[in-house]
Amino acid sequence: MNPVKRREFLQSLSKASIAAMAAGAPRQSSAGSATASLARYAPSADSMILLWMGGGMAHTDTFDPKRYIPFTKGVEAKSVLSTFPSIDSAVDSIKLSQGLENIASIMDRGTLIRSHVLADLGHILHSRHQYHWHTGYKPPLTVAAPHLGSWMSHILGSRNEALPSFIEIGQSYAGNGEAEELKAFSTGGCLGSEHGPFRISNPADAIKSVRPPAGMTFGRFQNRDKALRRMLAASPLAEYGSDFQKDSYLRSLDNAYRLLSSPAAEAFDLSKEPKEVYDIYNTGKFGQGCLLARRLVENGARFVEVSTDYEPFKGWDTHDNGHTRLKGMKRMIDAPITQLILDLEKRGMLDRTLVVLASEFSRDMMTEGKPGKEVRAQAKVQDKIQDLKFYGMHRHFTAASSVLMFGGGVKQGFLYGATADERPCTTVTDAIGVMDLHATIYRAMGIRSDYSVDVEKRPFYVTNLGHGKVRKELLAKA
Repeated sequence: MNPVKRREFLQSLSKASIAAMAAGAPRQSSAGSATASLARYAPSADSMILLWMGGGMAHTDTFDPKRYIPFTKGVEAKSVLSTFPSIDSAVDSIKLSQGLENIASIMDRGTLIRSHVLADLGHILHSRHQYHWHTGYKPPLTVAAPHLGSWMSHILGSRNEALPSFIEIGQSYAGNGEAEELKAFSTGGCLGSEHGPFRISNPADAIKSVRPPAGMTFGRFQNRDKALRRMLAASPLAEYGSDFQKDSYLRSLDNAYRLLSSPAAEAFDLSKEPKEVYDIYNTGKFGQGCLLARRLVENGARFVEVSTDYEPFKGWDTHDNGHTRLKGMKRMIDAPITQLILDLEKRGMLDRTLVVLASEFSRDMMTEGKPGKEVRAQAKVQDKIQDLKFYGMHRHFTAASSVLMFGGGVKQGFLYGATADERPCTTVTDAIGVMDLHATIYRAMGIRSDYSVDVEKRPFYVTNLGHGKVRKELLAKA
């Protein structure tokens, strides 16, 4: 595949967005109506929380540890498979990487997939792989592909009409060099604005997002809302898109207005949480986001995504100092994720809440891309490592990745798939790509993988061409 530059990627996505705005309302196809979808599948989950490890989480240094070689000056890079030793978990057959001791203690509640493989998209851009993972479609497209949370909002609707069906927590956009690329897949796409995400960049300030701006009375806010609606009603079609898009936008305003005046808004207030519980979650934005996600699902949210806040060359995007930075990332996620699962279990909600942890691809010290389809290297590697900053998994790796699943009808204490014990640590059994992973997630939520809507007189499917295959082995009751 020819390399796609970031500018070309954005231009293509902009054209798709314009096309979606000009198009009429998508219609459910006869083969995949919402009624048929829900009649065919009894859902094992009512809500989903996606824990997004944006930036490329190295599988051999997290959920799929290999031979550990500690750092010493002059160690051969090619000999290093893991930069952390392995630890035992609550399941005899599953070992995790040091630094994930809390998650290891709850592995008997979940399923670990070690055989997730990612698409070949040419020269690797995080935004392109994140777009593919979140929508199931490879960019660029002529149709604005909806986020999987938008599909759930469209098909399943709200569990609590006062709360947004799709809520995104933790991803910053201001000052982020890839902000527009990230926004491209975090939309309702062809399904309309009402199914796009309710965005909360900083969970500590979440309550502010459901109140009028500081200094504005509720009466003044009501007047501005009325003025905006009058403007939209009087605007020409060409200026604001199709009637469907305008109606969808107005419905999204209705949803926002309903939330502002509802007691459900209190779910966004983390100060209501007992201090001893808050302190466990309080490892930063991500930990607070996990707490907020629990509160929102507890109050009827349908789909919540909590991101570790992807920003180029930060977080999981370990182009250097990989070992040192992963220590910090593990501290950030270990306790909050564990507490989230335990809290859901304690409240009797885990069985009906699907929790999925994933990343756009993995990392390796030597290979960029995958064996046989290497791409231009984007990180320096010393043959003999003399400096700690070179000790870590710094190159993008698409031939294997780990996915963690809890609750919502998935098996407990289950290990699926395997990777090679020696470099290249590629998937060797039960490879599962994004399409089949999505199909399995949708199955748990009661949605057919061949569900579609008609966009410009042609079907657009929840999985690419409706070809997603449910991996029944991952589910307690297929």
